[in-house]
Amino acid sequence: MGRGISAHRILSQLFSGYSIIRMSSNKTAVIALGGNAITKPGVEDTIANQFSHTRESLDGVVELIRDGYNLVVSHGNGPQVGNALLRIEMARGKAPILPLGVCVADTEGGMGYMIQQSLQNRLRAEGLDRPVVTIITQVLVDPNDPDIADPSKYIGQFYTEEDAKAFFQTRGWQMKKDADRGYRRVVPSPVPTRTIEAATIKTLVDSGTIVIAVGGGGIPVYIDEHDRYEGIDAVVDKDLASAVLAREIGASVLQILTSVDAVSTDFGKPEQKELGQVTLDEIKRLQDAGHFPRGSMGPKIKAAIKFLENGGDVVSITSFENAGRALRGDAGTRIVRE
Repeated sequence: MGRGISAHRILSQLFSGYSIIRMSSNKTAVIALGGNAITKPGVEDTIANQFSHTRESLDGVVELIRDGYNLVVSHGNGPQVGNALLRIEMARGKAPILPLGVCVADTEGGMGYMIQQSLQNRLRAEGLDRPVVTIITQVLVDPNDPDIADPSKYIGQFYTEEDAKAFFQTRGWQMKKDADRGYRRVVPSPVPTRTIEAATIKTLVDSGTIVIAVGGGGIPVYIDEHDRYEGIDAVVDKDLASAVLAREIGASVLQILTSVDAVSTDFGKPEQKELGQVTLDEIKRLQDAGHFPRGSMGPKIKAAIKFLENGGDVVSITSFENAGRALRGDAGTRIVRE
């Protein structure tokens, strides 16, 4: 390799002082933290509170580390991107306008820092010797994805109908009514097809490093006519991006942690029923029957199906508190291929 530095040497230097543990691929899991891992409804969204919520959300993650799993941790960023966009609007005319992709990158770094530091401190306190690193992650999307022509993802603040019309005319924003709460900006949410940094993430995970990646779904990019990566004003679903990355690194388990203990059919109705273990075929039939709306459990079930159809073994959907028990089959919803 001449004077070049090998990947092995870089990793050796980067993690000197750590006892790197190499584990089998069947102990690799991708853990997708829901948006309420850091920002909770009804609680002031200060940085101190965000750190506090982050620490509270890690019990299940630490339990999996104790069980010997190699891990990738992903996370949502909806409230944080909304706040970033609000700051941009308040600074309009005083500071440069940032594109949405840069806002996603900023929150991916900032939230990754919170999770990384909180997890490092927790592992040190418990005598668990595992390195933790955050990777700012790009995800490839198709520029011809149908959602780009007909945006569907709500972001940012609520506005009056008059403001919505003005923003459409002056800023080119696509605006849609969000229930009875007012008008909001909508942006594309294309389907992710590949993670640009997957090979690097896999190298780190296979070495025993806990990697925080595809935060907020990752930064959406496409390949332009010059064969270069180019950003796009869009957001990618975090659970779908986690499923793609899980497939790319050979993870056998995808766990989606959210605010409920299990997936339910007929959610919110008197006949609501929690699901325990179900097969891929069973969950697809329930999806076709309309049990998982797009605005709630739908994207998680779609990600679960995608992961299992591409070779994954198990998807676990449960609350933060039940993460460890759910992977052992003692809590939550467990979806298996057959």
